[in-house]
Amino acid sequence: MSLVIPSIEALVPYEGGKPVEELERELGITGAVKLASNENPLGPSPRALEAARATLAQIHRYPDGVAFGLREAIARFHGVRRDEVLQGAGSNELLDLVVRTFATREHHVVFGEPAFVVYRLASLVYGVPFTAVPLENLVHDLPAMAAAVTPKTRVVFVANPNNPTGTYVGRAAVEQFLRAVPPEVIVVMDEAYFEYADAPDYPSSLALRHLRDRLLVMRTFSKAYGLAGLRVGYTIGPAPLIDYMNRVRAPFNTSVPGQAAAVAALDDQAHVEESRRMNSAERVRLTQALEGMGLAVAPSQANFILVDLARPARPVYDGLLERGVIVRPFGNLPTSLRVTCGLPRENDRFLAALAEVLV
Repeated sequence: MSLVIPSIEALVPYEGGKPVEELERELGITGAVKLASNENPLGPSPRALEAARATLAQIHRYPDGVAFGLREAIARFHGVRRDEVLQGAGSNELLDLVVRTFATREHHVVFGEPAFVVYRLASLVYGVPFTAVPLENLVHDLPAMAAAVTPKTRVVFVANPNNPTGTYVGRAAVEQFLRAVPPEVIVVMDEAYFEYADAPDYPSSLALRHLRDRLLVMRTFSKAYGLAGLRVGYTIGPAPLIDYMNRVRAPFNTSVPGQAAAVAALDDQAHVEESRRMNSAERVRLTQALEGMGLAVAPSQANFILVDLARPARPVYDGLLERGVIVRPFGNLPTSLRVTCGLPRENDRFLAALAEVLV
């Protein structure tokens, strides 16, 4: 007799970007560069670091379980009510929590493919049937996703910008989609890379909440705010949905240093702006350099790019590892690599290593 349901039996664990320490230990090298996990190469705001350090003498105490100060700061920043905000251990936990709270094996979930793997993982873990709608030219096909909704559908996930492609859907398409999906369905707009998007028609879904009641908008402090290691994210949505998720979430799900750092980071928008400015410049430079090598690059609005090598990507990935450069391969994109936009010197090293591997 199996100990788990078939979907868990067949589940492949999530595998993040290879750690620098692991690669250096394996190869006996130093100075490896990690461009695999879409981390902010500038690091966190100095204010966030100072705020986190100031809490260390109190880490024998449990954190504020309701994260009052953090939720209050987020609500004030976005002009919403505190009861419309829920904190999470990164937005990752909150995405999982949506499926766990609102869907059962009798329901149905819709998401794009390829998109953030947690949508699929959460559906499999809880045994919820799903439809993975193929992207169209590496962009979410919102009309097809709306058409995939059935009477059993409880949740639809849209990553905007999308991970791993970096592509986005514009305001007009999002507005039409939010109107098209039946009102009883929960639409989750996953905006983990929101701060990096600079396309004129890129929409903030928080500005579209008037279009439907059951809308959850996911944000995170892991990317532009540089707090990936502290695991702090949040969602904004109607108070009844937030209340149900709050009942199900793990107690004390955000740490004392994490809450303090996130509040301070939110107050340092100059650091976010500098991160955005550098990313925008390096994203353009990387794209142009790779296209100059004859490679296809998906148009990105995130802090990474997806490059199609027109050949199996795994040997190229391995060759880059041998040169101390860590990027990210994907099994469902077998000819492509995802590359984080790092510091200029890190990007230069990647480009030089890639040129060597491709010879």
